[in-house]
Amino acid sequence: MSSAARERRRLAERLRRDGTLTDPWWIDAFRRVPRHVFLPRYFVQRGRFWAAADRDDPGWLTTIYSDTVLVTQLDDDPERWTLARREGPVAGTPTSSSSMPSIMAVMLEELLVRDGDRVLEIGTGTGYNAALLCHRLGDASVSTVDIDPALTLAARATLAASGYAPECEVADGEKGFPPSAPFDRVLCTCSVSHIPPAWLEQTRPGGIVLTTLNRPIGAGLVRLVAGDGASGEGEVLARDGRFMPMRAHRHGDTPTLLRHRAPAAIRRATALPLGTVLDPANPFEFFASLELPAVTAAIDPDGSDTCFLVHPDGSWASHRTERDEYVVEQGGVRRLWDGVESAHRRWRSLGSPARDRFTVSVRGRLQEIRFGDQRWSLA
Repeated sequence: MSSAARERRRLAERLRRDGTLTDPWWIDAFRRVPRHVFLPRYFVQRGRFWAAADRDDPGWLTTIYSDTVLVTQLDDDPERWTLARREGPVAGTPTSSSSMPSIMAVMLEELLVRDGDRVLEIGTGTGYNAALLCHRLGDASVSTVDIDPALTLAARATLAASGYAPECEVADGEKGFPPSAPFDRVLCTCSVSHIPPAWLEQTRPGGIVLTTLNRPIGAGLVRLVAGDGASGEGEVLARDGRFMPMRAHRHGDTPTLLRHRAPAAIRRATALPLGTVLDPANPFEFFASLELPAVTAAIDPDGSDTCFLVHPDGSWASHRTERDEYVVEQGGVRRLWDGVESAHRRWRSLGSPARDRFTVSVRGRLQEIRFGDQRWSLA
């Protein structure tokens, strides 16, 4: 058995042992589909910069088969890796990656595919996820699209060299892929701020759309059952997933918001730890995202241990620990941390619901997240 085959089996066994993988079909796919051929090179974070790594570097294969997200592109620029390899670590914002295998496994299992289902994947990336789908369903049942021509070309070539031949095209995933519709399943491996109506329109009634929400705080994995036209009903799932945003759904520049924040007006203590708001493992995080739309988090650009919440209108709140006490400062037209505490009290009054207690309703552009008689706009 080759080193790569042993590493694949170890990865699949880890995912099975921790309960991430339960379906024998997907366990077999992770054992057999080679991740390393789709990741001949990637970036490794070095502080605030990114170094270039490839198959000639020590530990390359072990890294590939670890449960790790591997960044493959910065700033939508296919030349950044070459520059980093030649001149050393570069600055940049990740714009494409090979997701953590555990998150991919969750997504694939939650898609609830059946033999014969036709699947549209939005966001081809490296092509590894498309290969897993092909292994499970067969090439003829899989269509995958990406808006980036360079990524699509590379993925198509690697898929072919690995023995897979899905329909792999350059297309704006927000519009689905009308030439091959309708589909039984639509799977988006990037996150979206709302559900593109085209996805539901191109899914057979009773079929499934599975995606992650791109929210500044409290993203979530949602599964919708398609109705007629651009309609669907679904749920926020207990198992979580976080993906890079679709290009058209990216948020604003948080560092710019920090640089232009209003002067401080209030400084006081708080009983709430920051992790209560920002830790995905905390059940309040998802509710905070509903109550605090457009609020995002950022670390102090000056390098301190202070964390900021910021709003596009210039409002902000900082949170840090001083002498075993949590201290916040606030500025701008909104008192953001007051809003956090108010949302936390409301969440407690509703019974402290976890993310999987919330449902999602889509009627074209009318999109809501619901809990009982409570409603929050998604679109």
